[in-house]
Amino acid sequence: HSPHMDGMLEAFREVVSGLSFAAPAIPVVSNLTGALVTDEMASADFWVRHVREAVRFLDGVRALEAAGVTTYVELGPDGVLSAMAQECLTGEGAAFAPVLRSSRPEAETVTAALARAHTRGVAVDWPAYFAGIDAEPVDLPTYAFQRRRYWLEGPEYAVTGDVTSAGLGATDHPMLGAALALADVDGCVLTGRLSLRSHPWLADHVVFGS
Repeated sequence: HSPHMDGMLEAFREVVSGLSFAAPAIPVVSNLTGALVTDEMASADFWVRHVREAVRFLDGVRALEAAGVTTYVELGPDGVLSAMAQECLTGEGAAFAPVLRSSRPEAETVTAALARAHTRGVAVDWPAYFAGIDAEPVDLPTYAFQRRRYWLEGPEYAVTGDVTSAGLGATDHPMLGAALALADVDGCVLTGRLSLRSHPWLADHVVFGS
């Protein structure tokens, strides 16, 4: 963007003038203007200015922040822009996910970036990500504090239901092998495999014995 670019501007304009442009499919904030762009991106003059004029990175990041953006995915060879952008924000709670890092394996880094974006509510095309392999989605266990039990569904279900359907007998299961049904109580006794100290959420569901 320095005066050293002046010698190539006319040739660059000629090349860009021969290209075909279309409206962007997603909103674009340009670091040339520091604001949301409209149809000016379809002109050769816009791209010539982009080569020569100052980079308004701070203004661009602030424009994204003002638009409510809180998750930033960096497409580039490293996380340099993510580090810079964090210094530009005025508020807190934003997350940055570079898809490549120079010192880390590519597959690991891009997977971590997609996972972080996914946990923040960004829609990820997982079927496209797993295309070409035999991966199949599975349901995760329910969350304990939702009080929706994963397999502790009462003595009858826990000992003879989900466990046996998975090919385990009651005595084969590491936690249910010593489960005893309590008369007239919707619960069971587990002997030492769990503790209220490490699993306080079980207090309303089971009785622990020594």
